[in-house]
Amino acid sequence: MKTLKFTLSQKVFVLIIAIIACTILFSFLFLHFLYKELYLKSIRDSVIYQGENTASHFHYGSLNDEIIDKIHWFNVVSEYEVIVVSNFEELDDHFPYNIDGEHVIKQSDQKKLAQGNYIIKEGHVKEMDRNIVGAVFPIQSDKGLIGLIFIYVPLAAMQEVFQGSIPILILVGSVYFLLLFIVVNRIRYSLFKPLTDIQQLSKEVANGNYSNRLDPAKMDEVGQLAEAFNLMSSSLEKQEERKKEFISNVVHELRTPLTYIGGYTQALKQNLYSSKEEADSYLTTIEKETERLNKIVHDLIDLNYLQENLYEVEEEPIAIAQLLYDTIDLFQIRLTQKNIQTQMNIQEDIIISGDTKRMEQVFYNIIDNAVKYSPPESEVKVELRKEAGMMVFRVTNNGNIINKEDIPRIGERFFRTDKARSRSTGGSGLGISIVKQIVSLHQGAFSITSDPLVGTVVMIQIPAFYEE
Repeated sequence: MKTLKFTLSQKVFVLIIAIIACTILFSFLFLHFLYKELYLKSIRDSVIYQGENTASHFHYGSLNDEIIDKIHWFNVVSEYEVIVVSNFEELDDHFPYNIDGEHVIKQSDQKKLAQGNYIIKEGHVKEMDRNIVGAVFPIQSDKGLIGLIFIYVPLAAMQEVFQGSIPILILVGSVYFLLLFIVVNRIRYSLFKPLTDIQQLSKEVANGNYSNRLDPAKMDEVGQLAEAFNLMSSSLEKQEERKKEFISNVVHELRTPLTYIGGYTQALKQNLYSSKEEADSYLTTIEKETERLNKIVHDLIDLNYLQENLYEVEEEPIAIAQLLYDTIDLFQIRLTQKNIQTQMNIQEDIIISGDTKRMEQVFYNIIDNAVKYSPPESEVKVELRKEAGMMVFRVTNNGNIINKEDIPRIGERFFRTDKARSRSTGGSGLGISIVKQIVSLHQGAFSITSDPLVGTVVMIQIPAFYEE
């Protein structure tokens, strides 16, 4: 079953209509309250007061013609209808109407009046087409009930009661709805304009244009949404730039060895060499470039495997100092060739819980970079210590200083500080990326600093092993 889908503007419109309807309903109920509770109550209290005041004049007298004439005169000058009679039958003659379909005086009413109590009479009189509010008061003497006074007021309809207020209500209502329209329109504009801009910008982002930005006027919820969208666009723009750079670097890294392999293969096929030694050098170059190509592909697969959390660390206690010594031994030939001295400060009793193969890969990649970028006859410092419950591994070399703006990008795929990507230093820019992923899997931290006075320092921190 499909549900109806409303746009946000439609929902707001329905909400405004509901608010207006509730306002009108409240106004009607309020007017009804004024009419029923205040107007009727005031009429009722006035009738009772006038009735009691009139009846009090006859406690010690009789209903002579002079008194009746005075009451008739009061009836003329006042807003009340006053009927003075001697008995119940006479009242029916003077007021021959039913109130809500009943006689004015019922049997129960006669008993109350005989006891000296007044009775309230309210209801609709069909012949008058009006509601009335009235009261019947007993006139008593020493001999008992000698007469009745019936005072009543025909009520005006609600529209007549508020007839004088209708122009004011119309004016106030018009001003109210005008102000409401202005406020709602401002709210609608301030609410939907940024959303419309976000919608338009999202289409541009979907088409690959990440350069435009929103300019929120206010930092309310919608403004914060616009700012978040700006951050997203900025992030996508940077990702797009890095993706293009990544593709360019991949093409460059793969094209170079493939070019060498293809070129020397054609030279061998066409016998473009003058001696067996030259042919062997071609084959050696093809072999090296093939190994380099295989290493790039292997590193890419390895890095993707680590980044996608497909690799589970096979943790075991590792005597990390011995693993470091074994890794340094692999570089003895290269260190000797470049006449690089190693200064080692290694604490040999450190144990960590980790993956031996991956930790060896971390040591190898970091030391490999230090040796690769160190000038001949320089020094590489290797330090392994335990500090604050952490294994701290530092390698310092005096090679080329890394620019500050490049340091945050160290570890990105194919990123190299050597913008020319010289073949003399080799490398694909994947080694440090792999190191950072392995360190992260070991709940560790990677950092790098580069200073002309100190050199380039790479530091790894990994939690040390504690025996329970």
